[in-house]
Amino acid sequence: MTQDAAHQPYGTPEVPRVAVRGEARIEVDPEIARIGISVSARGTDRRTALEDLTRRNNSVLELIKSYGEPVEKLETGSFSITPELTRHGRGERIRAYHGRVHITVELNDFTALGELTTRLADLELTQVDGPWWALRPTSPAHGQARRQAVLEAVQRAREYAEALGARLAALVELADLGAENAAPFTQAAPGSMRTMAFSTSEDAGAPPLDLEPQRQTVYAQVNARFTMTPPEL
Repeated sequence: MTQDAAHQPYGTPEVPRVAVRGEARIEVDPEIARIGISVSARGTDRRTALEDLTRRNNSVLELIKSYGEPVEKLETGSFSITPELTRHGRGERIRAYHGRVHITVELNDFTALGELTTRLADLELTQVDGPWWALRPTSPAHGQARRQAVLEAVQRAREYAEALGARLAALVELADLGAENAAPFTQAAPGSMRTMAFSTSEDAGAPPLDLEPQRQTVYAQVNARFTMTPPEL
């Protein structure tokens, strides 16, 4: 292949080009699960609301930390203490104070997840949302999908060349789909299960939830350009 032919965007009769897209779609088990926890408190004065919120927040954190290694990440998000004004009357009279703390937990043990979710939902004025299943950014599944996409692109280009009585000669370009605008190369389908529970002191301990992990779908797409031998038309 001459240097001039290599710079021809559409190839030449002597060095024709074939452009294809390789795609891959695989399903794998999730690696982690996230749950969101909201701890609430309500009191007629600010101090009471804060004390109740602090006590319940500490109980939640102690319970989560007691699970040890299955808990990969524990983060406290937003905190708020909000006065509730009376609906009637001209003055700004405060009826009560509402406190709330949001916590996010990431676990890698789904057996522990079911037990922890149930125990959290059984706590006083505690709301649980999730789980949201996901893969880690470093999951081998992403590389597996990318390799399959490249192999599919080569196979497709080879079939086009063989249909013309030609064969592939060289790879000219291999690029992520949307590489020009930095679009994501792979993506996993989101999965979620939402629970909400409030408990009282009279509630008995609930059995652990049996949670079925939602398989994650990983996509990969590449654009590939090849040169091929002159076809036999």
